[in-house]
Amino acid sequence: MPARISKELADLARIARDGGLDLSQVSLRVKADLLMSTGQPPQHDLMAFREMALALIPTIDDPTALILARKLAGWPHSAPEVLAALAARGGAVLVELLRHGMPLSPAALEGFAETGDAAIRAALATRTDLTNAAVLLLVAEESRTLDLTLIDNSEAPLPRAAVEILIGRARLDPAYQPGLLGRADLSNLELAPLFLRAGPERRLAILESLLAREALHPGERRPAVPEAVFAGWLAMAGDDRAGAFGAIASHLGGGPDLAAAIAGDPSRDLAALALIASGVSVEDATRFLIRLGDDTAHSVQRIFALVELMRMARPATAYRLAMQVAGTAAAPQQRKGQHQPAMDPSGTPARPAAARPEAQPSMTEIMGRIGARRDRG
Repeated sequence: MPARISKELADLARIARDGGLDLSQVSLRVKADLLMSTGQPPQHDLMAFREMALALIPTIDDPTALILARKLAGWPHSAPEVLAALAARGGAVLVELLRHGMPLSPAALEGFAETGDAAIRAALATRTDLTNAAVLLLVAEESRTLDLTLIDNSEAPLPRAAVEILIGRARLDPAYQPGLLGRADLSNLELAPLFLRAGPERRLAILESLLAREALHPGERRPAVPEAVFAGWLAMAGDDRAGAFGAIASHLGGGPDLAAAIAGDPSRDLAALALIASGVSVEDATRFLIRLGDDTAHSVQRIFALVELMRMARPATAYRLAMQVAGTAAAPQQRKGQHQPAMDPSGTPARPAAARPEAQPSMTEIMGRIGARRDRG
């Protein structure tokens, strides 16, 4: 017999001798411990314990019921009727059963998620057998505690709809971010909105995933910012940062949300991405970032890091990334109300040719870059 069970039995015997415990409760716990110490309990012993438990569970005290719930919930030989009798006591006993893995059907899980109290939902959030519907019901509670428990529960599923909600909350609450970034079951594209909080390896993976997606599903090429407009941004950078960020956001179609996100990022990574997305060259973007005159502008190390980031990001991928980080939907390009015949793409002085789409790398080139970067790392 294991030493732990021997000690429990000795403690129970001592309490019983002192008159501090009902012997029926002692016998129920002793029988449970003896059965659980046996790898394959005999069927007749299991049946005897079932009858004993069903008779005594309605009369035992709460501490004994809690101990039994904790022990029997996940034990593979527990009779469903015994677990049901414990669950019928409700309250903390039911919570212990749920927390420690009492078998439940998908419908029962979802029923508890929909109608249970805060303690029941907290217990459910730790389970590994949650259904997608149960997770969505728990996320709909808008409880920070439940959210963080679900995020840390790596064996439970996170359906796409739940991920989008949790990522949205992570933009406002940094406590969400490490857990989401640490989940291996979330794709780099799903985690792109958390780019600013990701480590170097995850950042590289996000950029490469966006590059691959852009190669397969290229977006419409956006016009580069005119030199005169950029000159205005550069002039504002030193005296009116908010105005400069607002002008960049307006050019990209991101509006106040993107402007606020750029201003609220002291690393200036988002500003760098927005500049590249606007078609500004790396050299001109660096001039703008230095002109801001903030802590980042005075850090040679940070400026070099921003230059490296800008060289890794193409305008199309930088645009997608900036919009996702800011939580802003990508703005569609405005169609010009001018008919363009498709017979001759060469164009004429009166009818210029349509702009060529931005050259996209082949999948072979993409996979080669990924392999080369990983070899260097």
